[in-house]
Amino acid sequence: MIKVGLYSSIANPPRGDDLDRCVAETIAEAELAEACGFHGFFFGEHHQDKDGFLPSPLVVCAAVAARTKTIQIGTSVLLLPLHHPLRVAEDAVTLDIISGGRLALGVGLGYQDADFRAFGVEKRHRVGRFEEGIEVLRQAWTGERFSFSGRHFDIDDVCVLPLPIQRPGPPLWVGGWVPAAVDRAGRLGDAIVLGPSMPLAENVALADRYRQAASKAGRTPEVVLMRDAWVGDGLNDAARVYGPEVMQAYKYYWRNGATAFKEIESEEEFQFENMWKDRIIAGSPEECVAEFHRWGDAVGTDYFLLRLRHAHSGGPPHKDIMRAIERFGRDVLPHLQ
Repeated sequence: MIKVGLYSSIANPPRGDDLDRCVAETIAEAELAEACGFHGFFFGEHHQDKDGFLPSPLVVCAAVAARTKTIQIGTSVLLLPLHHPLRVAEDAVTLDIISGGRLALGVGLGYQDADFRAFGVEKRHRVGRFEEGIEVLRQAWTGERFSFSGRHFDIDDVCVLPLPIQRPGPPLWVGGWVPAAVDRAGRLGDAIVLGPSMPLAENVALADRYRQAASKAGRTPEVVLMRDAWVGDGLNDAARVYGPEVMQAYKYYWRNGATAFKEIESEEEFQFENMWKDRIIAGSPEECVAEFHRWGDAVGTDYFLLRLRHAHSGGPPHKDIMRAIERFGRDVLPHLQ
């Protein structure tokens, strides 16, 4: 069985106008996704983006939890080094209770210098703060009194209550797109989240490396694979509706030095027709079903998070996303069970 969730980027370029409408549309998309058989709905954390790209994912997760009953909710990812882990632990417990035990807490390092300056955190300490934060989260969710003394956090005789519904706590997913992060995910996480834009061979190599690290740490590996994806009447339809949105995002990543596009030499190479096969799940329902199986078998995963909406363009439009959710639910997901 292949599980499929959605990742949503709430933004409205270029100025972040009408974010209340964008949030309302996203919650409606989550409600429809639940009705159509999707397994999860996830958000990331970004700061200081002029387009309004989401700074508080747990707050929006709570809004989705209040309007849904069964769909998993979570972050992919929350930037753990920017926050005090006790605050995160308590917010996660509260959200796990609100949702009836549906939270998966995905965490990552963060990379934008401006974010660390804004929160008064030295970027060079992000790995240490991240690893200590994971340890504090796991101790906090036991419900026992504990103290913690590290290089970055000193916590004296505290007890986090109430307990989360999920025991021993919400699953901790770790985002990892480079070898060092993959090794860290294997040591510390309950699952790894691989990025949406990397080509197939790179995902396969990182997933294999993660499984080795998890096994060495005595953990059971679980791979969650993010993918850019679209279903329509065929590849030409996907290229028309979805292609301009995803290519705009890829150009942004490339200009900012993303390793997923290190082999690309010029912006002219960013054409949907050139890139879909190695990075995107797209096409007719039958083509999408085949692609899920191809990617799942190669990477060794049974959980996909699909990115339909792109923050850098703000699209595709809400009405097209709703149609795609319905199409996935009616014509694709039943064939992945």
